[in-house]
Amino acid sequence: MNSHKNAPLTPKGREAMVRCVEAGLSNAAAARQFNTTPKTVAKWVERFRASGVDGLRDRSSRPLSLPSQTAPATCAVVEVLRRQRHTGKQIAAEVGVSAATVSCILRRLGLNRIRDLEPAEPVRRYEREKPGEMIHIDIKKLGRFDKIGHRITGDRTGQSNGRGVGWEFVHVCIDDHSRVAFSQILPDEKAESAIPFLKAAVAYYKSLGVTVTRVMTDNGSCYKAFDFRDACRDLGIKHIRTKPYTPKTNGKAERFIQTALREWAYAQAYPTSDRRAEELPHWIHKYNWHRPHGALKSRTPISRLGLTEDNLLRLHR
Repeated sequence: MNSHKNAPLTPKGREAMVRCVEAGLSNAAAARQFNTTPKTVAKWVERFRASGVDGLRDRSSRPLSLPSQTAPATCAVVEVLRRQRHTGKQIAAEVGVSAATVSCILRRLGLNRIRDLEPAEPVRRYEREKPGEMIHIDIKKLGRFDKIGHRITGDRTGQSNGRGVGWEFVHVCIDDHSRVAFSQILPDEKAESAIPFLKAAVAYYKSLGVTVTRVMTDNGSCYKAFDFRDACRDLGIKHIRTKPYTPKTNGKAERFIQTALREWAYAQAYPTSDRRAEELPHWIHKYNWHRPHGALKSRTPISRLGLTEDNLLRLHR
């Protein structure tokens, strides 16, 4: 229990009180001295004599017995029926208890959702063998601002995008094998922006000696557009889309976005969103060339491209 800092009857205060009584002070006098009642003093003295100092600690308020609690045998039947995929109302009708009781039992058993009946799907981690075999592309929408934002100041006054500042869209790309990343800030998330970004990403990886053969995206409208499909075909890239509502399939891009938000977008108090945008290329360079990556055994992404020393010196600006 969290006690007030000046509370007189914390366990230490109770011990001082019962010590005074044990030394000869009456319950009434101890009650006046410790600003409580004689009945309370007698209670703590009795507990102290029965259990010592341990008896002065707070006890759980849970009753020792619950006569109206559902019988264990009934709970066992409820569990068996639930594992046979019966609904709560079906179980209630068959067992002869209320639906609310069934709901409480299932919640206590951790079976109140049908999906809880299935064993947890194991985490499937995968990584392509070579750089360029697959790149992951995604988009993060960020609000524009013309003064330090509420995430830094805590002041939301005038922060609504209804005042015309608007939005910007961070298009991100990350290589599945090396984790080398590429990103641009574009005005929208339409195919008119997604296609140039794809071409720029492919050109960037080509400048590093990496040939892109596959691209994975989610099911955003810009990626489902015929123009995007045609662009992939013209670039000789196979386009793969994730299964709906499974962002973990494109997890490397999702994780990269979280890192970018923490280490770039919200890392410092930018005076304007334009200043934040200017910082993005510098942070991307740091991410690719200097930042140790946990999934790469603390190596940098660029180290996985197998570049020669001459190429490293030429490309590192």
